Amino acid sequence: MVTVRKPRSAEGVVRFESVTKNYGKRAVVDNLSFEIARGEVVGFLGPNGAGKTTAMRILSGYFAPSSGHVEIEGIDLFKDPRRAKQRVGYLPETVRFYPDMRVREYLRFVTGLKGVPEKRRTDEVEEKITQCGLSEVSHRLIGRLSKGYRQRVGLAQALIGDPSVLILDEPTTGLDPKQITEIRELIRTLGRERAVILSTHILSEVSMVCNRVLMIHQGQVLASGTVRELEACLKDRDAIFVTVRGPEHERVVTDLLVQIPGAENIRVVERHEGEIRFCLETSHPLDLRPEITELFVKNRLPLLEVRRDQLTLEEIFLKLLKDGWFQMRRAA
Repeated sequence: MVTVRKPRSAEGVVRFESVTKNYGKRAVVDNLSFEIARGEVVGFLGPNGAGKTTAMRILSGYFAPSSGHVEIEGIDLFKDPRRAKQRVGYLPETVRFYPDMRVREYLRFVTGLKGVPEKRRTDEVEEKITQCGLSEVSHRLIGRLSKGYRQRVGLAQALIGDPSVLILDEPTTGLDPKQITEIRELIRTLGRERAVILSTHILSEVSMVCNRVLMIHQGQVLASGTVRELEACLKDRDAIFVTVRGPEHERVVTDLLVQIPGAENIRVVERHEGEIRFCLETSHPLDLRPEITELFVKNRLPLLEVRRDQLTLEEIFLKLLKDGWFQMRRAA
């Protein structure tokens, strides 16, 4: 069983307390509570429809909750929204810009929207241009920038006013590998002095960028902790990855793996360029690699790789759902 961390009241910059958001009779966010401290980059994980985006929109002040309340540095977001929102920067998954505005012009416009004092606006814009690596394109029209630079402009606008909370929804979607690396490094730097919430479907990104993980399912916290803490909760489990060439072998391979004693939760995890990668789980002392290799050779199957590894964040998440831990917690 995974223990959900209790809020740390002395450190919390963001405080969600029993927040529920209903659409009709359906609770998209269901009695959700968590805290995030300054200096933390927290990854929001969960399948589509888990409530992640709704929770972030509530935190940004875009949605009001049906019940519960939210505090930013001790300020109630819905009793004093102006003061609270000044402390929040938000980068949505799809950023809407004025394409005919230049980068510096646009950021100057944002300083006015966010109430930055007139005498500080020029310095504020120049600081964010430097911080987000936009110096080379600051004079260009936003509509003519690459996806990577537009994402940097989105981060720059979120940072205007130096918010203590930064909300990032899928910040690396659509970027090339070099741009992804640059944005991740920037997020790590930004997280040293802020509370950062990062929603992403790229689980490896969480391991590389985040200090802590919140797994969300059906609007509630399924599990919370560092990546190592979540891995430790299933330390008695290993994953074996089996890669074969040829999609026509999928059914045969599945039938063979099912017959191996100790092989559990067998599934296809990747199909790429004529190769299929399967994953199966075993108890920690049990190494099935020799048996799998012998079985594939005997059946003349084009085995490319048999690898044993720890369960990934994705495997841990699926394991928690499969074991019914979430349902047990809700019933408790």
